[in-house]
Amino acid sequence: QVQLQESGPGLVKPSQTLSLTCTVSGGSITTAYYAWSWIRQPPGKGLEWMGVIAYDGSTYYSPSLKSRTSISRDTSKNQFSLQLSSVTPEDTAVYYCARFGGTYYFYDYWGQGTQVTVSS
Repeated sequence: QVQLQESGPGLVKPSQTLSLTCTVSGGSITTAYYAWSWIRQPPGKGLEWMGVIAYDGSTYYSPSLKSRTSISRDTSKNQFSLQLSSVTPEDTAVYYCARFGGTYYFYDYWGQGTQVTVSS
């Protein structure tokens, strides 16, 4: 059974960098052909896909966020991380990490989500 858990600060000041880590258990982030994603949901809005790091380390980002988004991984810890720079209050959201299992299984495992508030 794959489990994912987000961790990181719940409050970030405007202009600073938001950093979150997803810890994966029950499966390896290097196992083909899965990919590991960050998705967020601002209050009162729908889910927004942010980006992904695939099993081979390749990364892909939402065009609207690419300029200030970075996803990395630490295979020795079975973790992957999100960095979102130059944040504003519009970045306030619940942030989720999730596994992409392919076009059939889609996003088959999710973390519980973590609230991040951008405020001074």
